[in-house]
Amino acid sequence: MDSLQIVVLAIVQGITEFLPISSSGHLILVPYFTNWPDQGLEFDLAVHIGTLTAIVVYFRRTLAAMARDWALSVAQRREVGESRLAWAVLFGTIPAGLVGLLFRHDIETTLRSPIVVASTTIGYALLMLVADRRRGQRNERSIGWLDVVVIGCAQALALVPGTSRSGVTISAGLFRNLSREAAARFSFLLAVPVMAAAGLADAAGFSGESASGPVDARGIVLGLVVSAATGFACIHYFLKWLTRFGLLPYVIYRLVLGAILLAFVF
Repeated sequence: MDSLQIVVLAIVQGITEFLPISSSGHLILVPYFTNWPDQGLEFDLAVHIGTLTAIVVYFRRTLAAMARDWALSVAQRREVGESRLAWAVLFGTIPAGLVGLLFRHDIETTLRSPIVVASTTIGYALLMLVADRRRGQRNERSIGWLDVVVIGCAQALALVPGTSRSGVTISAGLFRNLSREAAARFSFLLAVPVMAAAGLADAAGFSGESASGPVDARGIVLGLVVSAATGFACIHYFLKWLTRFGLLPYVIYRLVLGAILLAFVF
């Protein structure tokens, strides 16, 4: 890959991983419209690590408190500090993990098509539009088990390309009367184990295909750094803009993109 392709794909990953517009859909569409060669599994792994690094660094204090208080809650068998939030993230990850294991082949083959991306882009834009009308006031620390089930199952739907993990989980949080910022923060925290699992899956696939050719170390490092920097900035500004503008700008973007995709497909 040349530097332009590396930087563009890394920026796309860094932005779309956290904005409610679908990273998987855009990473399918960019090569489709540019006729770029497949970036390879090792590059996918690098940008996944980059965006995972961004979210861990951004929420480092919250994640550290969650890990500490979770361990204390296990030892003391009671709720401690941020342990409730930690348990919510752990249990909220289970539905996506099960769906990913059961349907991984179909997700990576049959569903990776422009028509699927177009349909989910438009369909979930309408869902986001309805969810954005909610005006909940609950914060992420008030999350209960029903919230975990609803948001966790919503995250499982995001395995279909074009859905947007952040978009569907934020929408689910809004339907459960979380505030916009709380829904977004919980969505990002919920992303950590899912992104870590996706990275491990990519690493396993890469190790199985490592004999296919030399690794472009320059491209890997550049992709990781650019996706991490872009992702960190995206999280920071998205949380600010969400409380002010809501999901409407992303709804409009998704509807326009979906219409363009349908025009190309048909």
